[in-house]
Amino acid sequence: MSGTVYGIGVGPGDPELMTLKGARLLSACPVIAYPAPETGDSLARRIAAPHMPGDATEIIIRTPMSSDRFPAEEVYDRAAEEIGEHLAAGRDVAVLCEGDPFFYGSFMYLFARLAEHWPVDVVPGVSSLMACAATLSAPLAARNDVLTVLPAPLDDVILADRLADCDAAAIIKVGRHFGRVRTLLNELGLAETARYIERATMSEQRVVALDEVDSDSVPYFSMVLVHTRGAAWS
Repeated sequence: MSGTVYGIGVGPGDPELMTLKGARLLSACPVIAYPAPETGDSLARRIAAPHMPGDATEIIIRTPMSSDRFPAEEVYDRAAEEIGEHLAAGRDVAVLCEGDPFFYGSFMYLFARLAEHWPVDVVPGVSSLMACAATLSAPLAARNDVLTVLPAPLDDVILADRLADCDAAAIIKVGRHFGRVRTLLNELGLAETARYIERATMSEQRVVALDEVDSDSVPYFSMVLVHTRGAAWS
């Protein structure tokens, strides 16, 4: 009998924001796989560490973070093959994913390679959108508002068009794109209703006024929330 793949969303950063189901399954898995940068530690593992068994076999999936090389097909091919060997031997494998596996989550690339051949159970996680809204005390949307999620790497023209025609927006993957995002928000008259946060729920969490952010030091794990009414409840 083959093992099962559990794609576990570990949430935005605070280990206590992992779901009970995710923590339960993780604690029982003999094999744990997780993404990591080409050098350095894995954030997904750091989040999940309090819930991991001490004797698990660990598979580190080192992936390039630059957009022109992601997703790295050969990296996920190799990881799927290694995970498949454990599954064929009857061992369950937990694959950790920051946030939620199917909301811009890295797990989707493994899911595409594994789901046709092995049992897969996806465990949703608390997304960064919800974490940022809670930390900022700023509801994402209300009543008939349409919430638009915009990746910051989008072209300026596309970003401006979407921002000009939305009720509320979450601009994600800000990082090195912050300067141009702030310029667009100012040009559209939305800067005053925008809120910036980085590393929500983590120990390094920061909330900074938009005009006080140093655009040269904005991390990947940052977000700008915008509501055209200023506050979703007004």
